[in-house]
Amino acid sequence: MGSNKASTEATASRVESFPPQVGACCRVLILGSVPSRRSLELRQSYGHAQNLFWPFMGELFNAGPELAYAQRIARLHASGIGIWDVLERCERRGSLDGDILRASEVPNDIPGLLERHPETSVIALNGSKAAEVFRRRIAPHIDAQRTSALQILALPSTSPANASIPRARKLESWRVLREWSLPDA
Repeated sequence: MGSNKASTEATASRVESFPPQVGACCRVLILGSVPSRRSLELRQSYGHAQNLFWPFMGELFNAGPELAYAQRIARLHASGIGIWDVLERCERRGSLDGDILRASEVPNDIPGLLERHPETSVIALNGSKAAEVFRRRIAPHIDAQRTSALQILALPSTSPANASIPRARKLESWRVLREWSLPDA
């Protein structure tokens, strides 16, 4: 029986991204890798209580975890911030980015989203997995002229699994997004 349990735990589950959460004037597109198990359970991006994404959005754009999810998204949109994931779907054992099976990765249509939102001037990649998948599976499909007009920022992951970088240093890295956001609404 123990071996059945071990093989069940080692079995990869199919994970699917949420639709893009992008407002009418998206200057900054923040891309994660793919939702965690907790995010999928809650049907909310960055749903794990110890993920620093929403606390950072609270400090930077008044879109913190004390607000209802819809209010947080509305405040990000009012600031010109959109969120999505680099992967539309994949298979993953567990909830960590390192558990994503590379052969199963299917990227989201980021090039199409950028065509629909020409005002987007910054792509902020939340963590090394998002940055790696973006470089490998998405960037080659973005028109060269469009790419030259984009700022691509690789930011430290807000995931609780990324505990090697102190919170203050992570927040300082994320603070750069204020440069491109819309003035406070």
